[in-house]
Amino acid sequence: MIFLRGKIIGRLECGLTQLEVSDELRIAQSIISRLLQQFQDDGNVSRCYSTGLPRDTTPNEDRYIYIYLAVTAKRNRRSTASDLSRQLSSATGTTVSRQTMYRLLGHIGLYARRPVRCVRLTATHCRL
Repeated sequence: MIFLRGKIIGRLECGLTQLEVSDELRIAQSIISRLLQQFQDDGNVSRCYSTGLPRDTTPNEDRYIYIYLAVTAKRNRRSTASDLSRQLSSATGTTVSRQTMYRLLGHIGLYARRPVRCVRLTATHCRL
């Protein structure tokens, strides 16, 4: 597949038009146009695979969020991931999902805990 991409770019650089290359190789002209655009943008014809959505935050914003989250969450241990997300959004204008906050809290070492409800032992219970 990479060889075919190189062939397409080679023919385009030799002076053939996109339409001529598409007719010769029996490939849609839109594919050739997209491949040429990619080659002009980054000089590469190989596909780079990525999963999920592109990142919304920069590495600097990530560091700030991490520090902000660590300080805020440790001050108020009862605040939820949704609360922290809202607080961060109002403080910096950066919107981060509840799930991302939950994941970052896990990296810090703060996990969701539910208080255990148990029956109090009476003096009789303790004696027995």
